[in-house]
Amino acid sequence: MLEILTRGFRDAKQYLQGMRTLGEENVSEALKIVRVSLLEADVEFNVTRSFLDHVKEQALGEIVQTRIKHKDKKLKVSPGDHFIRLCHDELTRLMGPAETGLNLKTSPVSTIMMVGLQGSGKTTTAAKLARHLMKSGKRPILVAADVYRPAAVDQLIKLGASLNIPVYSEAGATPPEICEKSISHATALGCNVAIFDTAGRLTVDNSLMEELSRIQELTSPDNILLVCDAMIGQESVNVARAFNERINLSGFILTKLDGDARGGAAISIKEATGVPVKYVGMGEGLDRLEEFRPEGLASRILGFGDVVGLVKDFEEVVDEKKAEEDAMRMLQGNFSLNDFLNQVKTIKKMGPLQDVLEKLPFFQSGMPQQTNINDYELVRIESIINSMTEKERKSPDLIDDSRIRRIARGSGRKEVEVKELLLKFQDMRDLMSVMGGGKIRGRLKHLKGLKKMLGDGLSRLTGGGQNAMPTPENPFGLPEVTKNKASSKKSLDKQRKKNKEARKARKKGKK
Repeated sequence: MLEILTRGFRDAKQYLQGMRTLGEENVSEALKIVRVSLLEADVEFNVTRSFLDHVKEQALGEIVQTRIKHKDKKLKVSPGDHFIRLCHDELTRLMGPAETGLNLKTSPVSTIMMVGLQGSGKTTTAAKLARHLMKSGKRPILVAADVYRPAAVDQLIKLGASLNIPVYSEAGATPPEICEKSISHATALGCNVAIFDTAGRLTVDNSLMEELSRIQELTSPDNILLVCDAMIGQESVNVARAFNERINLSGFILTKLDGDARGGAAISIKEATGVPVKYVGMGEGLDRLEEFRPEGLASRILGFGDVVGLVKDFEEVVDEKKAEEDAMRMLQGNFSLNDFLNQVKTIKKMGPLQDVLEKLPFFQSGMPQQTNINDYELVRIESIINSMTEKERKSPDLIDDSRIRRIARGSGRKEVEVKELLLKFQDMRDLMSVMGGGKIRGRLKHLKGLKKMLGDGLSRLTGGGQNAMPTPENPFGLPEVTKNKASSKKSLDKQRKKNKEARKARKKGKK
């Protein structure tokens, strides 16, 4: 979804490679590259200009130290790294600070008014928000106040039923009346949050705004959230401004960020209106609503993934205690195909595989452009393992050629696919064993073998071998420098002496 933005920043960083200072000429050229990608990604023009001016002001004339100290470690940096860090900070500033909290009263009923244009995904987002609040201990009720769009009420009732959440509707009543009456109905049912799914229009017009203003007068909603389609690009900023001028918005929910959206709306909308983005919709499923994290999206735009977001997704679908027990058992070498299958199922629960991988560091720079990750690969793996007996899953070494033929027939796959899966499983099991109990020498030997197996794909993943993988302490993956030069020289001298002695021994043996 963010490849246009990511490509622009990556090209700017590559342009600055090899330079020792950030002068006016090279900064201007790098920002030209970034400017094109921002405008192509539908970032609003004034926001683009503000972004470029701020980055240029901070970067101009800076002499970049090639070695810096970070948390007792010495790291190598370049002007390109420094430039990207400035861009990261500015992107985070534009989209933040994070204000995901809602104003929810403890009693009797908190109210949330969902507004937006028709087709923005307002009804589905109302149900997603209800599910999100229910997970945090709230008891929501959905209010069907869109009486104009055909089947809108039926859609909300169906969504509510799938989540076991009550839905209030009233035939023949006007939307302001429905919203007003729903509060007493919510109290009677013991619900403490009412979410109004209001009507939309194809464009912002007076009749829509008057109706929303009337609802606001009658119910005094605690939160007014504009559901905005990220795919409409720069127009999203105009829509946000029009709504905010009339009904004083509390925040935004950006939908369809997982589709062909270029990400411009996420960057522009906060800076242009002053209203924070609260949530983002990242898929059609009712569980695909995420709290907006500016630093996470900035990291993804710059190609560094979003490890924090990935961990949050993982925590959503995994029992922490069981995960710890399984990890200990697997690190002790007790890793079976059942464990492998459970891992596949966990990844499927976390959402589309493309979205999961995009949150991994350097996914964008490590994969060819326009690469599409097929979720069917997980289905294929699952079908092969499901075609095995319980005994085969617990002891994969029992699987010989005749069993492979049977498994292939049972899963509808080719024999070579079954063999490939078994080889991948064996590699993973060996890695688990080495990490869990092997000696340091054994671990290094295994990692060398793993690097040889992956070939240049591993170096591509880590930026050509120049950068380390990002960590919370080192988010930009800057390569680590030897901490103690004296000890490094001592080790080198020791190795030279050992090599010299080995050469003498070989010469003596020949004589």
